[in-house]
Amino acid sequence: MPVTNRIADYAEDMTAWRRHLHQHPELQFDCHETAAFVAERLREFGVDELHEGIAQSGLVAIINGQGEGPTIGLRADMDALPMEETSGADWASTVQGKMHACGHDGHTTMLLGAARYLAETRKFAGRVALIFQPAEEGGGGAGVMVEEGIMDQFDIAQVYALHNAPGFKEGAFYTTPGPIMAAVDTFEIHIKGEGGHGAMPHETRDPIVAAVGMVQAIQTIVSRNHYALDDLVVSVTQIHTGSADNIIPEAAYICGTVRTFDKAVQDMVMDRMAAIVDGQAAAYGVSAELDYQVGYPATVNDATKAAFAADVAKEVVGEGNVIPEAGREMGAEDFAYMLEKRPGAYLFIGQGDSAGLHHPSYDFNDEIAPVGASFFAQLVERAQPLEQ
Repeated sequence: MPVTNRIADYAEDMTAWRRHLHQHPELQFDCHETAAFVAERLREFGVDELHEGIAQSGLVAIINGQGEGPTIGLRADMDALPMEETSGADWASTVQGKMHACGHDGHTTMLLGAARYLAETRKFAGRVALIFQPAEEGGGGAGVMVEEGIMDQFDIAQVYALHNAPGFKEGAFYTTPGPIMAAVDTFEIHIKGEGGHGAMPHETRDPIVAAVGMVQAIQTIVSRNHYALDDLVVSVTQIHTGSADNIIPEAAYICGTVRTFDKAVQDMVMDRMAAIVDGQAAAYGVSAELDYQVGYPATVNDATKAAFAADVAKEVVGEGNVIPEAGREMGAEDFAYMLEKRPGAYLFIGQGDSAGLHHPSYDFNDEIAPVGASFFAQLVERAQPLEQ
């Protein structure tokens, strides 16, 4: 697999870094030990500036190139997931209830590998801003870093990120111009009825039948309220109620997720869901409250930057190993906040055959770390070349 020769020399070190991070996962914004490990490596590499404590535990490191030029941003996420690991690896998580099940340990390692090479060679103009962010998994750490001013403070002109892709060819890349990942919203419905004896339902206002009615009606939003060619997912993922076979409960709870790309579609879902909850509550004689939480926006690649990044990937792994227009998918990613502020692109790098993301036996493939690092390094050198 073609990688930059100097980065290939780091492969053993990168594996060691990644496995250390895998053994010590941290959640959300509490990535302080991870950040300290990253900061120690960056100081060893000789970065020119190191800014810590952004979004609580995020970092931005600056590497100066040779001569004047713009600043290009490269981002990696650092946080893990709240779940038990079952991979059986010698480097499995040592922290109960936490594991790197999404490969953020590998993303951090790839960016560290690129940082080491770029600090050593500096074969580019302008500057590189290396962004290590916490809280991608639900906390919106990228958005917090943007709110705290990193794009303006470090004068970042364009920004890029990578994510591993289980089941896709090892070391291959794919991306797409325009929207690549969906906006993600969460809805919660709290239903209040009047409980009682299961043998005397006429004396109750049953929240269970109301919940069932709401869930069934919510499914019609996709099937009957939106244009079939617009991407939309509405999934009910939780229903909680009841405690015994002969008790009609007092309350019920419904929860789910909505995935969209178009703001008008998102607005339609919000309006229809509110109407359904109110109407079904009235029909069944209960009260109900909808809590609709707007989450990460859609991740939208700049078309020109996505094409450029795909061309760089072809230089690293060959044209046959890059899909530049792979289409979009319904997962979500808080890198969207960075792409709202600056043009750039989000790409996937193939993990090969492995357990899927967020699976308890998942483990990042260390073989692809030098490939991702080479991509980042080549991206900088191509985007901001030295004058000949």
